[in-house]
Amino acid sequence: MSASSTVRAPHVEVDRRRSRRRRSLRLTLEGWGFVAPATLIVLGLSIFPAVWSFFLSLERWDGFSDPQPVGLGNYAYAVGDADLAAAVAHTFLYTLLFVPASIVLGLLLAVALNRRIRFIGLYRTAIFVPFVASAAATGILTTYLFSPQFGLLNNVLRRLGLPQQGWLEDPRQAMVVIAIMSLWGSAAFTTVIFLAALQDVPAELVEAATIDGATRWQAFRHVTVPQLAPVTLFATVWQVIQALQLFDLVYTTTRGGPLNATQTVVYYLWNAAFRRTQFGYGSAVAWTLFAVTLVVTLAIVLYARRARIEAF
Repeated sequence: MSASSTVRAPHVEVDRRRSRRRRSLRLTLEGWGFVAPATLIVLGLSIFPAVWSFFLSLERWDGFSDPQPVGLGNYAYAVGDADLAAAVAHTFLYTLLFVPASIVLGLLLAVALNRRIRFIGLYRTAIFVPFVASAAATGILTTYLFSPQFGLLNNVLRRLGLPQQGWLEDPRQAMVVIAIMSLWGSAAFTTVIFLAALQDVPAELVEAATIDGATRWQAFRHVTVPQLAPVTLFATVWQVIQALQLFDLVYTTTRGGPLNATQTVVYYLWNAAFRRTQFGYGSAVAWTLFAVTLVVTLAIVLYARRARIEAF
């Protein structure tokens, strides 16, 4: 090797590093160029309103007159608000009804669809259709099925000679009906999640358990279900968040009735902010709901880490 080539080698390496850095910088700028418009829209429609609503929660404002600073007065009023407490109880009841049922139903449907049968692709597509249906369509379907006067279910009960039910007009049954109709759409999401997870479970584990004498139920309970623990935890967190934010189905069916039996926290804060024009108080309720949701999510995540469930 000549002395000149030995001298040029470090310069060649430096030029290559500079070229890689320039190429990396160009690719980074191109990537940000593509995502920057969407990022600005997301920030403008989420971050800015959230920050503004926090400062608004420290004021009393009806949207027309000048805002009046009240500090934590809105939050203090929310603590003693009996109507808000009732809305919290309704939301808690809905969460208890909806979340476990959506997880169990999604798992059962996923197991049923995790088979090699004819037209399985059609069945899997059909089970996901309710998830993309609009809240308005779900509300119309709910009214058609559960209307006490002309609903399909009461017509069936009438034909069978059984007592008819009040359904959406009965304060004791309305929230149960809302939970059932929520399952119609949301269970499709958990079904898809569990179906993807079932296809990743090693078949060798199930076969080994079967060879050892385990029945299909024992293999499913002791082999398959533990493998699904991370997915189950993720689906539970997601469904809890969705349950705490229930609004659209209530708005399109009962409007919080009858006798405020289906008034959830989100519907209550919407009513306070946009009907009674108490924007400061509505913002305080929204931030309180955000804090509760964050605490519940963190508690579930900490439990997962202590139980060594790698879901997040």
